[in-house]
Amino acid sequence: MDEILSNHYQKAVERTKEMAFKDLYKYLEEKESAPSYEQYIRERGQYLDQLWLNAWLNSTTSHASYSEKKQFLLEKGYVVEEVSKKLINQMFRNEIRDVATFDLIGWLDSLYANQSAEWNQKYVEAREAYTNRLNLQQEREERKKLLLKLEYYIDQLLGENYEDLYLYVRYLLGCQLAIEIEQKGILLSSKEIIFTNYLNNELELAYNSNRYDENVMEKYERLITNYLFDFGPNWLKEHLPPNLFDEYLKTYHEALPDSLLKESAYEPFVDLGQEFFDDLLEEYVTDLTKLIDIPFDLVTHREIFDKDLSERERKIVQELEDIKRRKEEEERMIEDIFGREYNPPAGRNIHYVLHVGETNTGKTFQAIERMKQASSGIYLAPLRLLALEIYERLNEEGVPCSLKTGEEEKLVSGSAHQACTVEMFHEKEFYEVVVIDEAQMIADKDRGFSWYKAITKANAKEVHIICSFNAKAMILQLLSSSHVEVHEYVRDIPLEVEFQLFRLNHTRKGDAIVCFSRKRVLETASELQRSGRQVSMIYGSMPPETRKKQMQRFIKGETTVIVATDAIGMGLNLPIRRIVFLENDKFDGTRRRWLTSQEVKQIAGRAGRKGIYNIGKVAFTSNPKSMARLLEQKDEPLQGFAIAPTTAVFERFQKYSRKLGLFFYLWEQFESPEGTKKAALSEEKLLYEMIEDSIIEAKLSIADLYGFLHLPFSSNEPTLRAQWKQKLEAIIDGHELPDPKILESGLEELELSYKSVGLHLLFLYKLGKRTEAHYWERVREEISDKIHEQLKTGVQIEKKRCKRCGKSLSPGFKFQVCNECHFER
Repeated sequence: MDEILSNHYQKAVERTKEMAFKDLYKYLEEKESAPSYEQYIRERGQYLDQLWLNAWLNSTTSHASYSEKKQFLLEKGYVVEEVSKKLINQMFRNEIRDVATFDLIGWLDSLYANQSAEWNQKYVEAREAYTNRLNLQQEREERKKLLLKLEYYIDQLLGENYEDLYLYVRYLLGCQLAIEIEQKGILLSSKEIIFTNYLNNELELAYNSNRYDENVMEKYERLITNYLFDFGPNWLKEHLPPNLFDEYLKTYHEALPDSLLKESAYEPFVDLGQEFFDDLLEEYVTDLTKLIDIPFDLVTHREIFDKDLSERERKIVQELEDIKRRKEEEERMIEDIFGREYNPPAGRNIHYVLHVGETNTGKTFQAIERMKQASSGIYLAPLRLLALEIYERLNEEGVPCSLKTGEEEKLVSGSAHQACTVEMFHEKEFYEVVVIDEAQMIADKDRGFSWYKAITKANAKEVHIICSFNAKAMILQLLSSSHVEVHEYVRDIPLEVEFQLFRLNHTRKGDAIVCFSRKRVLETASELQRSGRQVSMIYGSMPPETRKKQMQRFIKGETTVIVATDAIGMGLNLPIRRIVFLENDKFDGTRRRWLTSQEVKQIAGRAGRKGIYNIGKVAFTSNPKSMARLLEQKDEPLQGFAIAPTTAVFERFQKYSRKLGLFFYLWEQFESPEGTKKAALSEEKLLYEMIEDSIIEAKLSIADLYGFLHLPFSSNEPTLRAQWKQKLEAIIDGHELPDPKILESGLEELELSYKSVGLHLLFLYKLGKRTEAHYWERVREEISDKIHEQLKTGVQIEKKRCKRCGKSLSPGFKFQVCNECHFER
């Protein structure tokens, strides 16, 4: 035999013998009586003949190494280079088929032919092993059935005796709870504290005292489960059927151990403990703790539990009835207080003129011209700056006009005209002509009600309403049965979109670059100033006087570029050649979102000025095609005007309470009429939380207190909120108002100081202290001048750099890390 094969030959022989013995045992164990050896060979000879070949081929092919197989085939004259491994195995297997056969039957003959004693002994061994295996299998089946029966009885018992077990666990927990409460010196605030509230209080106390080692809920849940594991096995032994113990003894030859009871009852006990805990959470703590004085007796404790349960159910029913009664009372209050306050008014004997059109089309000009001709008139603006602009224009044109905003009053002797912010409108004052500008703001969730009130409650002969096209349908619906004269305006100057992407170095004279935050305005302006350009700036928190001076510099040509937020889109007429959108999205106070079609039109419409730029251009830094579609897109009509509390509403509310906290709650519950949306009153609620239940609330009437809450100032500034509260405290104590805080070390401090003086002026005008207000108006004007000078001399913004590598980033870059560092990370 080949040397390579001889190494594996003996292994194959041993494997063949092993398989033959297995077959022999299997053959003999199934025979009721001993067969002869010759019978075995006759019946299994064909299988035995194949046994050697299979063992040889499989064993050798598996155990011979790849190199051995190649060497063997080389010696046989085969070419094995560049032949796949699979083919090598196949060739090797075919080649070793003809190796000398092991005589398996001859080997068996040597053991058992004519050896009846040895053959019979082998039969006895096979049958005994077979019988033992059957017995063991049967025993296992019986034991398995017994354990399943034990688990079944445990489940049945726990279910049938749920209440008895609950009563005992209830007793144990009540004793534990009574001891803990006494040891900790806890005083219960009410006899009707349920266990879940007690645990929540404990949890909060543990957290506040930094002893938050374990969840109190989990502690008591585990305690209840431990009770079951402590007494449960003995209780089960007393209640399980006696025959189950006998059957166990017979099967296992030992008594049923506690450990097996605990193991079989583990999951049922855990589930039961959870159910007990859930039930106990609804019990009164006093019902549990009183059990410590009542020794456990099942009958006695069942009577106590039934009585406690009945009383608890009675209280629940009573509580549900109270809730229902309070809800009905609440609904009656809401109907009485708010009722039909916000339904559109019936037709009134007023001539309404609706001026509808795009931005920069002369709508406001036409309405103001009509107001100038009237014997008396009022212009209501969305911004203090616009009110100031009309005030100055009318006085310059010989029409005496006063100015009134929350923060200032400029009374002109003999004037029958006023320019005001829309919030200053009073429905009792009569004017021949009322002009309401930017009336699409009626849909604004925070300020919209001021437009609703002005439009529906104006006491005038003639009311001119100026709005965009998307507000037309809603305003006509609001004035449904009134006579409305409609004028529509279309731009004379076309808008042209530049599809080449704008970059800051493309900035040219007459450009207005629009972004959506003060920070971005200052960064962009700073970068343009560094490149040698003269820049004006406009942003929302800028003082109106400063904004006006910045605009005048641009109009006079002292600056060539203006950088602004979307405040530029609200009625500011400037000689703008091109509007550039530096961003296509904005943060609206809640989330970052894409600009709407109306917003793009409102801002882009400021481009172009008849006689200067007869084509208005619009450019974008990204997605110009998508943004151009927004300019062409027809706006969705506005849906729903905003509503807010009125004086009449507060008068009706005072019949029920003087607590504004209740009013805010009822306002939240009130479902606004179809087609309206409630003002969130978030700023008012934020301020109210600062003085709730204080002497301030106690001493002020509802209307006065809400008037102070409703003052138009930047309540998002914590320092201003604190000053607001201090001024209210001074009013209540009868002291002089504390002076506003003025700091001048930088632009931000100056702007905050300006707002601080503005807040002070709001209080002074509300208190009627006009002489003192005039002094603070001069102070505010000085601060405004200083802000303007800082902006005029150049804004110094620290260069934006990557936080990882320090590389310079462009002001418009939105991230703190440069692209290279981001990708590397």
